[in-house]
Amino acid sequence: MKNKLLLAVFLCSVFSIISCKDDRLVEVVEVPLPTKEEKVIIGSPMDVKAEPGSFSVAKLPYAYDALAPTIRSFTLETHYSKHYLGYTNNLNKAVAGTVYENMTIEDILSKLDLNNAALRNNAGGYYNHTLYWKCMTPKGRDVATDTLAGSIEKDFGSFANFTSQFKSRANKQFGSGWAWLVVDKAGKLQITTSDNQDNPLMKNALVPGIPILALDLWEHAYYLDYQYRKKNYIDAFFKIIDWEKVNENYKEALTKIKR
Repeated sequence: MKNKLLLAVFLCSVFSIISCKDDRLVEVVEVPLPTKEEKVIIGSPMDVKAEPGSFSVAKLPYAYDALAPTIRSFTLETHYSKHYLGYTNNLNKAVAGTVYENMTIEDILSKLDLNNAALRNNAGGYYNHTLYWKCMTPKGRDVATDTLAGSIEKDFGSFANFTSQFKSRANKQFGSGWAWLVVDKAGKLQITTSDNQDNPLMKNALVPGIPILALDLWEHAYYLDYQYRKKNYIDAFFKIIDWEKVNENYKEALTKIKR
């Protein structure tokens, strides 16, 4: 036993000498384990304010923890107070002193030069997230309501068919982007997707139209809660959709198209 102890001490001494002479070896520092779980402090969405400019952040219509467990408070706070706020501030910088400064966000999106990356990304990021927040509620319904329900039945055959098609398109979106339910120029409901922060109001839209439902497919929207399981996030999203708000969006879109 004594010999084994001496051997261990000798080996440790040799390793220490080698460590000092060989810069390639990494020093190992003992770090004590935490005695208790660190508490994460979640703020209030009411405290989030954009820098002075043409656009302000849309107020979140619920608390950070209201959508849990579908979207947990830390994910929502990070998404809203960091990503969304960043798009808002950068949009204000991009339009300052330009012809876009006094335009609505919808007009900016339909008229912007797609080669203007700063304006394209931040205007899209601002609009897309603003709609996304408003499409969710802690009191989500299982199916669409009112006028929208009938139109979904007409254009997709059934609500189940719509749900299946929307989830399928969202799952197939490669990389960062968005899934949309839009009202096209003929007043028909269509499902489409877009890359990065693009959307159906832009000149390059695969399906041009007015978005009434938005699903964020960027990893920052779901990775803290679902990791690589994007499909689970998409399925869970249908539990918190505010169909009453989407129905309002639909009626407003129809009115705009008829003008």
